[in-house]
Amino acid sequence: MKKGSAGTRSSLSNAGVLVMLFLGFRLLMFLAYQPVLTEHGEAGIGAGGDRLFHFRLAALADEGKFPFRDWWSEFPPIWPAISTGVFLLLGEGVNYSNWSLVLGMLMLAFETGNLLLVRGIGCLLYGNSTGGNLAWVYALSIAPAIFMWWNFDSMMNFFFLMGIYYLIKGRDSQAALAIALGILVKFVPALVCGAIIRYRRPMPIIRFATLGAIVVVLAYLPLFAINYELASVSLRAQAEKPSSQTIWALLDGNYATGNFGPVEDRLKEPGEVDNGDRNGARIPNWLRLAVAAGLGLLVFLTTRRDDDRALIAFVGVTILIFYLQAQAWSPQWVSLIIPLTLLAFPSARGVLATIVLSLLAFAEYPVLWSRTADLDPPGEMGGEWFLPWALIVLLRTGLLAGLAAAFYKVLREHVAAPETTGQERQ
Repeated sequence: MKKGSAGTRSSLSNAGVLVMLFLGFRLLMFLAYQPVLTEHGEAGIGAGGDRLFHFRLAALADEGKFPFRDWWSEFPPIWPAISTGVFLLLGEGVNYSNWSLVLGMLMLAFETGNLLLVRGIGCLLYGNSTGGNLAWVYALSIAPAIFMWWNFDSMMNFFFLMGIYYLIKGRDSQAALAIALGILVKFVPALVCGAIIRYRRPMPIIRFATLGAIVVVLAYLPLFAINYELASVSLRAQAEKPSSQTIWALLDGNYATGNFGPVEDRLKEPGEVDNGDRNGARIPNWLRLAVAAGLGLLVFLTTRRDDDRALIAFVGVTILIFYLQAQAWSPQWVSLIIPLTLLAFPSARGVLATIVLSLLAFAEYPVLWSRTADLDPPGEMGGEWFLPWALIVLLRTGLLAGLAAAFYKVLREHVAAPETTGQERQ
């Protein structure tokens, strides 16, 4: 009996069972709430996210309009190319439901990769038992499970985590390629470069930067050749949009979301897009960036720890400093903060932080923002909902600042690097 019990425990603890349950849960979510477009609007698992908006952008291909040639995107080229490519591949029978199905299955594949990367990194850092437990915690985290149907951050997170995994393994060339691909989905993975500079010697830094830059430049060269203006817009649009959903937005008096506007606006220059008469920044962008850079330099110079956990903590504090200074906030960003927090703090404290952050994200959207359609003006936070929303913004900012301080505390600990760290292999 004891042998059978042990065998049962062993079989239920392996990665295969985890992946089966992970996939099964998300596939059942999809089957129960299939994405559809009705006369009353979007319904199903994608309702409330950005998927329908991206479908309408991809559908511009029916009019002979394509990304980076005829319309601009605030994102790098991989996502616009994939979403438009799927639309074209589905042919004449394309509709929102089957397009969303294909994109959803693609995001599910990336999310499964994220699960395995959390497990793999956790095993490298803390051993198989803790690594397996971290993967189970990630599998039960509701925020990534929902956001994978709403947007495409799962793809960026995959390349981001893959880059970290390869860095810990000491395989910098593969890490550079993964981070470069992540940059071509969203720009955030570029922030890993700070950790590269801190934890690598000069020649590996140069090789990493050169290889990553070659991949990114080669991807953007044809876009600039096709339409220089629209390719340039992709690089600057995020930095030029007004503040939203942050303490900076509260200071500026901007109480709407950070969306650029309807699909038709993508056919205009960003300067011509109507942002609803948003207020300008009371604290200039350059000043926020300068303060963030100063904090980053302080972290860089005062870091003591040199093991692989320090790499996670350094990346985590870098990401959080960037998010805290950013003029805008998107709730789906928690899907990257969650794995970094779990990997840096494999304890009840780390789990609690991810739960509270997720609760704040969903309390803000969809709970509060879904109630702004009936306000005057519609879509702008006001009335009885303003105070709860402002409180959520302040609480979220405090939590992110507290997490950044916790990451920094890890970096201040003096722990001798073991002989097998990825850093010392270089």
